[in-house]
Amino acid sequence: SRVRAGQDRKPIAGTRLIREWQGVEHVVTVTAGGFDWEGRPYKSLSAVARAITGTRWNGWVFFGLKNRRGA
Repeated sequence: SRVRAGQDRKPIAGTRLIREWQGVEHVVTVTAGGFDWEGRPYKSLSAVARAITGTRWNGWVFFGLKNRRGA
């Protein structure tokens, strides 16, 4: 099977990603199978960003792992 672009750049398991949104600090932990936020598993950072903000985001951009214009 093919590896999607960006999949090989996922931070190593155990890495903590921190993002402040509307005055609240959100901590996401990278897991072997995806990401964990507030004790819930997510398959993508975009899904976590959507849960936090209520709108669609590129998760890599939201958490500062990639700039908006591409990296």
